[in-house]
Formats: sequence, C-alpha cells, structure tokens
Amino acid sequence: MTDKRNAQARRFALAAAEVAAGRHCSDIVVLDLRGKSPATDYFVIATGTSDRQMRTVADEISESARECGLQRFGRAGYEQGRWILLDFIDVVIHIFDGTNRDYYD
Repeated sequence: MTDKRNAQARRFALAAAEVAAGRHCSDIVVLDLRGKSPATDYFVIATGTSDRQMRTVADEISESARECGLQRFGRAGYEQGRWILLDFIDVVIHIFDGTNRDYYD
C-alpha cells in the first residue's frame, strides 16, 4: 500500500470513529491491522444503542466516504440492525448492537 493510500485509509478510519462518537455510539475502537491482516488495514468497531441509530451511523459513514472519494464495496446486516458491516476495502466498519458486540468480543 502506498503511503498516500495508507494515510487516506487512516484518516477515513478516524473520521468514521468520529461519526460514531458524534452519534453516541460507545466502545469505539480503531484497530490498525496493517501487516497483520491480508484482508484490510483498519477495523473500526462501535456499539450502537438501537437499529435506527446504527443505520444512521452507517449512512453517515457512507456519506463521509463518498466525500473522501472512497467507494463502499459491501454492506451487510443493514436491514436487521444488529451488526452492520461496511466494507471500504482498506477500512472495514463494524457497528454492533450490545448483544452481538458482547458475543463477538
């Protein structure tokens, strides 16, 4: 990964965490997986309070990505609102409800 691409991924991961914090998610973690995972460079993990709030956070993170010129390559769990996964290749976002966060901790 180039330095420029890595810097963009890091900025986006931190921006996604800020969106989650601004929408009152808890237990927000940004994990730097460079050199540890062949799949992605950063995980952002957050716990939401309701399915509606979690979808709002996912929507705002997706909008933030578009503004940064990043494309979302996948989204899962959005309709159920228990564990929403957003895949931006270099950054993967996980937004859990409390029950699933505890289970997958």
